[in-house]
Amino acid sequence: MNFDLPAELVDLQATVRKLAQERIAPRAREIDVTEEYPEDLFELFVETGLTGLCVPEEHGGSGAGILGLTIAIEEVAKYSNAAALMLLLTRLPTGPVMIAGSDELNRRYVTPVATGDARAAFGLSESQAGSDVMGMRTKAVPDGDDWLITGTKCWMSGVHQADWYCVFAKTGPADSRAHDSVTAFIVERSWPGVEVGRTDRKMGVKGVDTGELILDGVRVPPGNVIGEIGGFRLAMLGLNSMRPIVAARGIGLAEGALMYAVDYVKQREAFGQTIADFQGIQWKIAEMATEIEAARLLTYRSAWMADRGQFTKEWVPFLSMAKYYATELAVKVSGEALQMLGAAGYMQDHPLELYYRDAKQLTIVEGTSQVQLGLIARGVLDRDLWWD
Repeated sequence: MNFDLPAELVDLQATVRKLAQERIAPRAREIDVTEEYPEDLFELFVETGLTGLCVPEEHGGSGAGILGLTIAIEEVAKYSNAAALMLLLTRLPTGPVMIAGSDELNRRYVTPVATGDARAAFGLSESQAGSDVMGMRTKAVPDGDDWLITGTKCWMSGVHQADWYCVFAKTGPADSRAHDSVTAFIVERSWPGVEVGRTDRKMGVKGVDTGELILDGVRVPPGNVIGEIGGFRLAMLGLNSMRPIVAARGIGLAEGALMYAVDYVKQREAFGQTIADFQGIQWKIAEMATEIEAARLLTYRSAWMADRGQFTKEWVPFLSMAKYYATELAVKVSGEALQMLGAAGYMQDHPLELYYRDAKQLTIVEGTSQVQLGLIARGVLDRDLWWD
């Protein structure tokens, strides 16, 4: 058993760490305050090949896989979860295409994302169908060989920046809860009937727009069906394989928050000594450092598994553990780190209130913590996760 990263991933980690410290950290507060998409950071990611990390070489990427993207996102998230989300969006909408799409679909849609010539977003949730995915009402009806899609998707990250969307719609009866009644499609932003609706006003992770996608009788050719008609399973496979990538945003945020707080308490004097000299603070630092390392092991293992194709049902508990533990830890560590600064931590003079606001999103997106707990429990009950 070897816990060392391969040399190429060590190099990737060092490169992204330097970029994050020099280019992303100075921009984090401005992105949050202005809420403007950081086009300069997107261009930086393109120039350095980070938009193609998880894309195979035959489709224009570097083939670093989910583990490579996980490592890069961890480094970026130490300073900006908005920038980390930009990298995540190179995999979330392209994942179903890479899993089940034809070579032609990959060439037309995944390759431009890898090269930075296009951006994409993922449309699954609806206002009445968040965790309850089968409650979706977006409908796709056949019209000759084509499909006509009508409905509204919501809470879509990157909806304004995207050139195309991975959209799930009912191809069976509207009230059906059968998994074979949902299908995945690629919808281009420029097509008639496609409109970006309301933009959400968010608590955190500002700078990457989240909002509605309105589809009004959008005509989709048969070649833009991803996989097979009745492909709900594809939505789950796509989300399962994303668990380590979301977890990476959590461990990166936790690391960044704790490092900042530690530097502060080593300098801040109180009662004739530094705050770092108090045993209570030292124990808290030790506890959080241990939990960060535990989250990292869960996350790296889950990324390694996903790269091996282990994101089907029997592997779900392991993937969900990483997402659940790392994102809940991000909330805990950002809160504790803010508390270590006292009143200063509550002020925008320091980044911890920003970390604190950003962290909460991670426990909700791409499967809430409660959904993850249900999946883990089901894995134990079904003995997919068992110890004898």
